[in-house]
Amino acid sequence: MNVIETDRLILRWLSPDDAAFILELLNDPSWLRFIGDKGVRTLEDARNYILTGPMEMYSRLGFGLYLTELKEEKTPIGICGLIKRDSLEDVDIGFAFLSGFQSKGYGYEAASATMAYGIDQLGLKRIVAITSKDNQHSSSLLEKIGMTFERLVTLPGDTEELKLYTSDSKME
Repeated sequence: MNVIETDRLILRWLSPDDAAFILELLNDPSWLRFIGDKGVRTLEDARNYILTGPMEMYSRLGFGLYLTELKEEKTPIGICGLIKRDSLEDVDIGFAFLSGFQSKGYGYEAASATMAYGIDQLGLKRIVAITSKDNQHSSSLLEKIGMTFERLVTLPGDTEELKLYTSDSKME
């Protein structure tokens, strides 16, 4: 199901058919460095990740992480979407792109459209984001889409301090 369309991108629901792409993305060097090793090593692991993560969230909340693909070629390049983590009070935006598709404006295009979708279509008043302290590219992108650094947080069960960014809707 297509959710968001931009000039160059389509953001759509992930399905088990996207397992090969998810296997590649979750083992991309930038994913492993900045997001962490999710232990996805096989197509079956990738299918399970899709089923128990994004697809479960779609059925429970109506939103989640979306496969982001080039509109013309239908080439998957990353994921971008909204997530509701038990460890954060607010919905947060998340994104990750294959290394070969970074620094081409796709992250900005997908993230800004996702923010607009969250505010305009889902009625969210506040969206947050978390990123590792050394992920300067993500921090810059979050600021570019209008978010501001609020504070450092440590999620339950983790030891790493993360940067928390916020964007309060102008519609309050």
